Amino acid sequence: MNAKDSLRKWIWLFLGSIAALQFYFVRELLAAFALFALGFVVIGLCLATFYLLQKSWEAGVGRVAASQNAWILAARRGVATVEEWGRRPIRRPDSEPAH
Repeated sequence: MNAKDSLRKWIWLFLGSIAALQFYFVRELLAAFALFALGFVVIGLCLATFYLLQKSWEAGVGRVAASQNAWILAARRGVATVEEWGRRPIRRPDSEPAH
């Protein structure tokens, strides 16, 4: 009878250790899932932030471009003048070529 109780004790100990190992693996899998989910949330928030920043910049530039403020109009004329200077040839058409 004593040997039977000892065997029963070892069987319960073995089953308990198997259950404990299973719970450990489940906890590890849940922890890994939580880390991956947190990582994806962080990446998603970064992308959403960059998207919103780009859209707000786009809207701001659009409002400035449509503005009729004197400073904005002067800046536009200045940019147009510089662009025109950039399109002009450096030397006159009738001048001699450089040697």
